[in-house]
Amino acid sequence: MAAAAARSYLSSNGPSSFSKFSVYYRVEMPILRCRVPGRGKVLKFASFTHESAPCYGLVEGDTILRLDAVPGAPVDLKSYLANRFPGLMPCERNLPALPLADVELLPPIPNPGKIFCVATNFHEAGKETPAFPLLFTRHAEAQVGHGQEILKPAASDRLDFEGELAVVIGRRAHRVAVADAMRHVAGYACFNEGSVRDWQKHSTQFTPGKNFYRSGGFGPWMVCTQEIPDPTVLALETRVNGVTKQAISMGRMMFDIPWLISYITSFAPLDPGDVIVTGTPSGFGSTRNPPEFLFPGDEVEVEIPGIGTLRNRVVAPGDARLSFS
Repeated sequence: MAAAAARSYLSSNGPSSFSKFSVYYRVEMPILRCRVPGRGKVLKFASFTHESAPCYGLVEGDTILRLDAVPGAPVDLKSYLANRFPGLMPCERNLPALPLADVELLPPIPNPGKIFCVATNFHEAGKETPAFPLLFTRHAEAQVGHGQEILKPAASDRLDFEGELAVVIGRRAHRVAVADAMRHVAGYACFNEGSVRDWQKHSTQFTPGKNFYRSGGFGPWMVCTQEIPDPTVLALETRVNGVTKQAISMGRMMFDIPWLISYITSFAPLDPGDVIVTGTPSGFGSTRNPPEFLFPGDEVEVEIPGIGTLRNRVVAPGDARLSFS
């Protein structure tokens, strides 16, 4: 009865009407499926460099098939999504293959036009559900790919970790209803939303602390929605130097993926390759007693079974310390 009431409410009020009501009662949505490459194969797309050249392809086991090597291929994975979604499976056969070990993975979408991030988005003890999510933006240069090094800022000793689920948009979305939102999702990836806590708190705006150069991780690849028809069943775990610091089910989100897409597209169109980073649970470094921040030599892993494990080591940037006290 509650689900039916929610569907009736949302249908009557449209995508511009938002309240806690639409958060607590999930709407059942059709999932747009991609074609599967073959029995037992998982459709995973990655961006990478090979011999210093930017490339993108389809990950199969320990190899990567170069989609960019096809004559007339879109220039990058973002363009591939714009041209091929929803039929993401390549039509070409005999694609050139490279050993995965021989490439350097980049963020799945190295050049997203928009990255929207959500703060404190899980039902946990002591947390009240706000009427609306706390949103902020990251820039593309503030993240690195799987296996690449995260830079600890010289300007701060308070670099923190936040394991999250990233949602990659597959087709342009503007003023999208909750019930139609998942039709615009191309896939999912892991995200480490590295945050420089003292700079984050310079004012009520998060921008400085969330956008230090190469401070977060995104990857290791994008897994197509076909493989994950219900993202609420996913579980997230964040580890630092092998020790679990965060663990939660995506089913405990306050504002779920369809709701976020509908809300965001009410004020800003989302285009292919744009990213929504859906929030982190408790357990990140600044919430611990004593606080646990990241320093050179630390390794952060964000694992979401069904997607993969994003792994990054922290290094010193080697630039001079700046003081803005």
